[in-house]
Amino acid sequence: MRVDLNGLKGSIVALVTPMDGPTSPYTAIDEDAIKGLIDFHVENQTKAIVVVGTTGESATLTSEEHCNMISKVVVEVDGRIPVIAGTGSNSTHEALFLTKEAKSRGADAALIVTPYYNKPTQKGLFEHHKIIANEVNLPQILYNVPSRTACDMEVKTVVELSKLDNIVGVKEASGQLNRVKAIRDNCKKNFLIFSGEDSNAKDFILQGGDGVISVTANVAPIKMSKMCEAALEKDSELATQLNNELMLLHENLFVEANPIPVKWAVEQIGLIKKGIRLPLTELSSDNQNHVKIAMDRASLANQ
Repeated sequence: MRVDLNGLKGSIVALVTPMDGPTSPYTAIDEDAIKGLIDFHVENQTKAIVVVGTTGESATLTSEEHCNMISKVVVEVDGRIPVIAGTGSNSTHEALFLTKEAKSRGADAALIVTPYYNKPTQKGLFEHHKIIANEVNLPQILYNVPSRTACDMEVKTVVELSKLDNIVGVKEASGQLNRVKAIRDNCKKNFLIFSGEDSNAKDFILQGGDGVISVTANVAPIKMSKMCEAALEKDSELATQLNNELMLLHENLFVEANPIPVKWAVEQIGLIKKGIRLPLTELSSDNQNHVKIAMDRASLANQ
């Protein structure tokens, strides 16, 4: 039975994909680590899980691996919190396939990134998402991240897409906080609005957002959850205090391309083994020190 996304708020983890072995094109997915990762998040107040998104190395996985990860996470979560599957592609055909697979494998929703590299027009973006929404009866969250895709979904396009029944929210990672109010004021009631950037999540929520799809939550789930809850309750003082403790972590988890730093950090807290797939590489020794300092600053041992 699927979990209802209605009212979903707070800290949602963009889950790493555990791997084991030397860095190569064939680094193996560590299926044995998935249960421990899921239990860690359920027990530490993460409100939902995004599987095989950017942080989950979706761009390096085969279609079979991608779909199998969705299945495995759905099984391990066992209905305790929502599972949102990354199903975006720069090919509408492939995005349709992955979204259909996500539905068949039990995901509660799909997170669909704007088509990267192609640089579609706003009309192209609308048509891309419209056909997926019309053909796959599964809740869908738009994902706008211009820094990675070279394509910016404008507010007017989000508003038009929000009128479609199966499009229920947006992950907005343009960094433009003024979009929160514009989306909230013009989209349908209960349309979900999530930040895609940990560094602005506190202000994003205080300005009317529902939460964050978070990289930081991989290593600091309770603190991220409490920060989001404070912001949702408009307790700006507490939210700022908690966010200040996390800010260096927000920043240093991006000293190299995501998910390189966060996979190293999750390894350090003992949840996964060393493993990442080319063209990504292991975190450099200099930057390991930067991430370690940020983890210490966040007092993760006392979260």
